[in-house]
Amino acid sequence: MHHSSSSSSMTAEETTRGVAVEKLETMKKWGLNTYKCTKQMISERFGRGSRTVDLELEAQIEVLRDTKRKYENVLRLARALTNHFYNMVQTQHALGDTFADLSQKSPELRDEFGYNAETQKLLCKNGETLLGAINFFVSSINTLVNKTMEDTLMTIKMYENARLEFDAYRSDLEELSMGPRDAVAMARIEAAQQQYQVQKDKYERLRSDVTIKLKFLEENKVKVMHKQLLLFHNAISAYFAGNQQQLEQTLKQFNIKLRPPGADKPSWLEEQ
Repeated sequence: MHHSSSSSSMTAEETTRGVAVEKLETMKKWGLNTYKCTKQMISERFGRGSRTVDLELEAQIEVLRDTKRKYENVLRLARALTNHFYNMVQTQHALGDTFADLSQKSPELRDEFGYNAETQKLLCKNGETLLGAINFFVSSINTLVNKTMEDTLMTIKMYENARLEFDAYRSDLEELSMGPRDAVAMARIEAAQQQYQVQKDKYERLRSDVTIKLKFLEENKVKVMHKQLLLFHNAISAYFAGNQQQLEQTLKQFNIKLRPPGADKPSWLEEQ
């Protein structure tokens, strides 16, 4: 029994030691990789190191970043418009209730207060319909900017990191290749060549991923914005023209449904 217990104890110790060694190797590789990448980054920054450049792809990436900044501004302004307009509709609602109350209590001005109350109620109804359209517009732009574009930019970030790693290992291989050619040096060159190939494959795979994502993003952006800009234009035009029928038809066209009065959220918050 004592022998068995001793064997189990040794096995546990060996396992623990194995895990510790594995963690140490992982940390060593991470540290070496970080060192190489930092060295490459500094070399590029001070103009001493060369970097792999894909001019066409980098131009497309810069266009995306610029587009995202501009769309973020559209989103910010559209949200501001929604908030201001919602407050106006709430004021119209309160004003309509006040006019209706005064119509009951002021016989000499009953008709005047009465038709003003009806006008405010109609404006309020149309305002809530317009808010439904604007909110749908905001929700769709938010998804495009903060999910679809952001997903592509995350892949771009991975690609840029892979490019830095690739150039770091490429520079390392070039440096070793210019040195001595004894047995130890040749072994290092061979190891560096293997690492270089791994990083090259990773870089090229991510470059391909970015190219494909940029293509699909552009197609999706055009499709989404075509629909949303048409919605925004038609809804705004119908509202300010006082065309209630056209305004309601616009919401039906884009499958936007309003919550019934008295729902937990303002009636313009639901979209389908």
